[in-house]
Amino acid sequence: MQDISVLIIDDEPAVLRAVGAVLKREHMDVSCAGSGTLALEMLEARTYDIILLDVMMPEQDGFALLETLRRRKIYTPVIMLSGRAEDAAQVEGLKLGADDYITKPFSKSVLVSKIQAIMRRTSQYAAAPDSIQAPVQKGPFTLHMNSQTIWKDGREIALTSKEFALFCLFMDHPGYTFTKQELFRKVWKSDAADDSTILVYIKKLRGKIEDCPSAPVHIRTVWGKGYQFFL
Repeated sequence: MQDISVLIIDDEPAVLRAVGAVLKREHMDVSCAGSGTLALEMLEARTYDIILLDVMMPEQDGFALLETLRRRKIYTPVIMLSGRAEDAAQVEGLKLGADDYITKPFSKSVLVSKIQAIMRRTSQYAAAPDSIQAPVQKGPFTLHMNSQTIWKDGREIALTSKEFALFCLFMDHPGYTFTKQELFRKVWKSDAADDSTILVYIKKLRGKIEDCPSAPVHIRTVWGKGYQFFL
């Protein structure tokens, strides 16, 4: 995992030291911020491959900071770190644009594996640095692989890395009915499908690409089976 840059945002110095040490042993480039204010300053100065964001911080909690990041069009993949294990907290993080959610205490191997999984998903749709891929036009959508952005009818639609991966999968298989298990396996790289996660991301993606999300034209539910994508 060389050349992977990670920003850890947590108000507890002990957590910053412990998690930072684990990732440095994996040869990752680690930076630390003890507050949301410092993190925003660091993100203005440079970009990172992934952010580890603590939920419970006194100055500004992780949910508010994540909302600020996405509002500022900072779409770096984010893993939330939290002592709150309830489903509502995890769903809230996913709704705001988090890519994954880990409850404390967590094992070192689980954290590293989740970072590796997100990096694989991100690189799966990223072009090599020395290559230029022509935009792909399908129906009203134009897919720009190099910048990992999509446009619909001339309007840019901002997606997080996981939303982009999900959209690419749908766009590559129009008319195919994906089960929730298939979506989770192909996008989240896990066989343990999480229904609430799938529902959150389908709702988020519909909200961005559909003219009327409550009556979707592109991502349609196939009751009892899964989802289909239409151009």
